[in-house]
Amino acid sequence: MNRSKKIILLSHCILNSNAKVYSLANYKGCLAELINPLCDKGYGILQLPCPEMLTCGVNRWGMVKEQYETPIYKQQFKKMLLPIVNQVIDYKNNGYEVNACIGIDGSPNCGINKTCRAQWKGEIDKSFDLEKNLDSLKTVDEAGVYMEVLFELLEENGVSLTFYALDEQNPTASVQNILKEI
Repeated sequence: MNRSKKIILLSHCILNSNAKVYSLANYKGCLAELINPLCDKGYGILQLPCPEMLTCGVNRWGMVKEQYETPIYKQQFKKMLLPIVNQVIDYKNNGYEVNACIGIDGSPNCGINKTCRAQWKGEIDKSFDLEKNLDSLKTVDEAGVYMEVLFELLEENGVSLTFYALDEQNPTASVQNILKEI
């Protein structure tokens, strides 16, 4: 048997930037500068489902944490993540090393250390004040909604993972830091 028995979880868009909100993709398909070294180190990759793509589709607007921080979204995220958590449990129970997950800082859902908040709501019409709404956008030191749900599911099942954050404002430096740690 030729397997490393090492697995890492990745936010969906690291392997498929086409799932990102239009204009936010910083690479064409997958983030090869991260993926190729992970493969070289023998990691199998468990891709997390994209919560935004599955709930809002490819033609969605960019949203903030407040817009996803609702009971219905959290319920849907739990349904999406439970099969992943069950796979992690099964791998771990069978001697596999599943120790890490890489998310996307700044994301309203996949942020690990940072997410985005703002008071965005209402209709975009003639009375809409774009400048005021954009001025309310803040990066805050907390996880995104989807990752919070993942943290809870892992904790409920006694699973411990180390979480790393890809900073898309500085992907090269964050990739280098992650690869040093893993």
